[in-house]
Amino acid sequence: MRNSVFQSVTIEVTKLIFRRNFMERTLIILKPDAVKRGIVGEVLARFERAGFKIVGCKMLQPDYDHYYHHYETISKMISRRGQAAFDVTLEMMNEGPVIATVLEGVEAIAVVRKMVGETEPKAALPGTIRGDYAHLSFAHSNQEGIGAPNVVHASGNAEEAKAEIAHWFSQSELFEYQTVHEHYTQARARTKK
Repeated sequence: MRNSVFQSVTIEVTKLIFRRNFMERTLIILKPDAVKRGIVGEVLARFERAGFKIVGCKMLQPDYDHYYHHYETISKMISRRGQAAFDVTLEMMNEGPVIATVLEGVEAIAVVRKMVGETEPKAALPGTIRGDYAHLSFAHSNQEGIGAPNVVHASGNAEEAKAEIAHWFSQSELFEYQTVHEHYTQARARTKK
């Protein structure tokens, strides 16, 4: 009897660890172009319909230092894309408020990136958020000396997501709760009767 209880508990703990390894949190930022165009609700609804849970959400207008930390300290934008791209991006991000949101779900980082689409709106496929709500090319943006309005930022990998969430949210601003649809969107093994 003792051995079967131990095995049962071990199996349940193993399942919990396995499940938690797939559960992720990721940061999205609805940029000033999304806020000013009034498409924030539509974009957030797409993530919710896909089964992601919003565990943190706020509107704010960060200063230069906040964005510098986000785009350079965490994301290394200058070394990846150059000083000019960094400068126009920060200028664009300072055009208005943003909505910072933390989403939670199974393999959230990769799935959210896939839903968002390519960074360059012109290259983003139809059906992705950027493909449906933006179209400018980097070439046009560079010619005009502007950042490419591409609606939303999404964390690129697990390390970046962790650092970005900690930068934008305190622990007290992130919530744990159960949604009614988690049975399907965060599917777990069914118990046998």
